[in-house]
Amino acid sequence: MRKQNVFNRRPRTAWVTGLLTATVAAGAVTAASPAQALESGGIKNSAHTFATKLDIGDGKRSCSGALVDKQWVLTAASCFADDPDKGFAIAEGAPKWKTTATVGSTDLTKKAGTVADVAELVPYKGRDLVMAKLAKPVAGVTPVAIGTGAPEQGEELKVAGFGRTKSVWVPDRLADAAFTVDSVLSGSIGISPKTPADGAVCKGDTGGPTLRETAGRVELVGINSASWQGGCLGTDPSETRKGAVDTRVDDLSTWIQKVSYRALFPKAPWGKATHIASGYFTGGSAGGTRHMDMIVRWTDSEVTLYQGGDDKDPSHPFVAEYQLGKPLKQAPKTNWQYVKEMTSAGFGDGTDGLVVRWVDSEMTQYTHVDTKGFHNEKKLVAPVKKGPWTHARQMTAGRYTANAQRDDLVVVWDDGRVTLHPDLNTNGLADKAKKTLVKKNTTTWPYATQIAAGEFTGKKTADLLVRWVDGETTVYPGVDAAGLHGEIKIRPRKSPWINATVVTAGAFVANERPNDVMVRWKDGSLGLYPGVDAAGTHGEVKLTG
Repeated sequence: MRKQNVFNRRPRTAWVTGLLTATVAAGAVTAASPAQALESGGIKNSAHTFATKLDIGDGKRSCSGALVDKQWVLTAASCFADDPDKGFAIAEGAPKWKTTATVGSTDLTKKAGTVADVAELVPYKGRDLVMAKLAKPVAGVTPVAIGTGAPEQGEELKVAGFGRTKSVWVPDRLADAAFTVDSVLSGSIGISPKTPADGAVCKGDTGGPTLRETAGRVELVGINSASWQGGCLGTDPSETRKGAVDTRVDDLSTWIQKVSYRALFPKAPWGKATHIASGYFTGGSAGGTRHMDMIVRWTDSEVTLYQGGDDKDPSHPFVAEYQLGKPLKQAPKTNWQYVKEMTSAGFGDGTDGLVVRWVDSEMTQYTHVDTKGFHNEKKLVAPVKKGPWTHARQMTAGRYTANAQRDDLVVVWDDGRVTLHPDLNTNGLADKAKKTLVKKNTTTWPYATQIAAGEFTGKKTADLLVRWVDGETTVYPGVDAAGLHGEIKIRPRKSPWINATVVTAGAFVANERPNDVMVRWKDGSLGLYPGVDAAGTHGEVKLTG
């Protein structure tokens, strides 16, 4: 019977809840069914080694899973629930019961694969889904790719797991069967065997992978959640229904990536971060779902791009990292050892790039930056000994004029002047249009130690954030070609911000405007201040240490 008929018999929530208990919990064998359960369909020991068997509570429960990162397995949250009959909500953290995962072998009767404890669980709220972190990375196994498209009704998928078959209680071999998609919901799919003779999802298959196989590519689109188990060993012989429910994962690739990566981000040597620039380098945009990325230059001249996430979790704003520039020990002739200042900027082509001022006063524009590196290099200012740009101290780019397509450059000079260079574009720096915002000032602006463009006050043009040498931090709202228009003190003199060594503003959390401030402290830690506004800062989220 196809699963949509099951929906007509009982409300979805009622029959899924019942199925969760049947699929996960251990139970006594009542009778062997003549029908077929998941059976080996040509899976060899060398294929699909990302499939994982989970032993929960020293035999209390058995589930399946899929390795999606060298140290993370994706499986069903119901495997770890106290009572799956009452739902699959579980707490984040260490599992309640000792859990071991076997990865790297589809035939567990042979000495192959890796056995590791599960150290941490990270559930996805609202779905029967959890990321399980292994105590050690798995070597020699390629994690399964996450599907890039939603399942479609009528599509054929392969369902796999280490659960029971029609005749074997603990097979210790990966089995599979062909299933057809019956229905597609926002977080789940209904599936049934391709033919009446095909298998069913049985006890122990919960959490196992549902796969799309196309032109030699295998990708994960779902995780086994619940089943009627018709024909499985131990099921009432009168139960003939084989429909099942899978949790969708094709729309959660960024979340999976983020969970996999979040333990790595704090381990970076943040005390050696010398320059930070934020921007939409990897495809995000203002008002979209992806938040700003961050480029970091380190003391050894390595350059790293951190990709922004797509949720509003301020504790884990990044999902991946990419090396854009190699360290000196790998590339002794790299230019990145000569960086003096850098800032992200939009040049009117819809993507963000970078402006770099070098120690010899040369300025370079990279119109586009992405995970593969720096593109469209243009020289903005030639290196001139004792030229005017040798006196530039800080710079930042933001929307300070009416042109909404291109950023403008604000520069603080060593004599206390502040200048605005409008309309950065793909042709370079329009220096002749320079505006002087602050004339020579030897009593105030020489003490500006960091500046950053942001949008903290909701004005038509961007604001300018300044961290002064004494720890006071000021926002100048709505800076434009006419100058500065008042100031707002967001941190007092001798505040802890006196220990801020690198400051940048970006849209790291809400993605509505760049009003989050990232701070690298003197002790090498990294902190994020979400939603800075005219009222000031509203608490720090520690990202490291």
